Amino acid sequence: MTVFDPQSPDFPFTIGIEEEYQVVDPETRELRSYITQILDRGRLILHEQIKPEMHQSIVEVGTQPCYTIQQARAEVTRLRGTIASLAAQHNLRIVAAGTHPISSWVDQEITPFERYKGVVEEMQQLALQLLIFGMHVHVGMPSNDTAIEVMNVARYFLPHLLALSTSSPFWMGRHTGFHSYRASIFSNFPRTGIPPSFHSYREFEDYVDILVSTGSIDNAKKIWWDMRPHPTFGTLEFRVCDIVTRVDECIALAAMIQAIVVKLYSMFETNTTFRVYPRALVNENKWRAQRYGLDGKMIDFGKRKEVEAKALMYELVAFVDDVLDQLGSRQDVEYILKIVENGTSAQRQVAIFNQTNDLKDVVDNLMVETMEGIPLVSLG
Repeated sequence: MTVFDPQSPDFPFTIGIEEEYQVVDPETRELRSYITQILDRGRLILHEQIKPEMHQSIVEVGTQPCYTIQQARAEVTRLRGTIASLAAQHNLRIVAAGTHPISSWVDQEITPFERYKGVVEEMQQLALQLLIFGMHVHVGMPSNDTAIEVMNVARYFLPHLLALSTSSPFWMGRHTGFHSYRASIFSNFPRTGIPPSFHSYREFEDYVDILVSTGSIDNAKKIWWDMRPHPTFGTLEFRVCDIVTRVDECIALAAMIQAIVVKLYSMFETNTTFRVYPRALVNENKWRAQRYGLDGKMIDFGKRKEVEAKALMYELVAFVDDVLDQLGSRQDVEYILKIVENGTSAQRQVAIFNQTNDLKDVVDNLMVETMEGIPLVSLG
């Protein structure tokens, strides 16, 4: 078996994590359109690691490329603490959840940048409704063709990752019945969902070239699949997850994603692999994940039968077991089992609502959980 050393500067499977936070007024518990004010100071401190999003109540951060999951934890902790400190200067808080339980997209202001005006012009109300919050995990790739080879196989695990990350059961003050309503909202956009399979990176490039030459898109960043070869970073970007509320959950998912990639690559190196399943079958599991989360069943396509989603998560942890010690991420990946046992953010949110019948209590708990283990940062 190939030996992987994350401490080596030649280690290709680096990790990068992007998170999209909600900017919330702690008094009203509603979203606040305030990103332009936070950006002014934030860019002096975080430089390119802080970005606006289309709605002014969203702030995005991204880590530097990290070789180990421990480095990734330190980066996410620093970024969350810094953004929370910047928001606190304006008597605001941040929340990590895939949708806001109460606020409506109708009341949100759009960030006044040309690129967002262009998106609104093209997508119209679909763009205005896109008040959702995700977590993207980038894993470095040895080559573009390796990215395609891994993507073709790793698509199978995207519903599993979504089920573990669900944090968006509420939408505009209503309990949707979904564990990830964010996934449903985003599916209205074109070029989203489970990606197709490709025979090579050249075939993927041809696909992009056709879309650009026909005026369908102006660049490859407008391919918004649940996983994609990133057009400029040289990474495989996993985009399927709701943003998770606790930092421990964030790091567990990032560690699992890195482990899946390294496990599959090690299989390729020994001329073994995991079956490439049709997109239509993977979509069946994605639907189950967004609707039922860990409370439902998913399909084991090898066995051709339904299996409890929770049982599949134990199988997933076992699948990557033999690469965890090399990656130094055993403890973080095994936290996945705590998510299975104790519930996702979506399950916790629904439980609080069932107890209190008050969505403001849900927001209050989200504000607390978002900052668990995260110290505020002195801004000087």
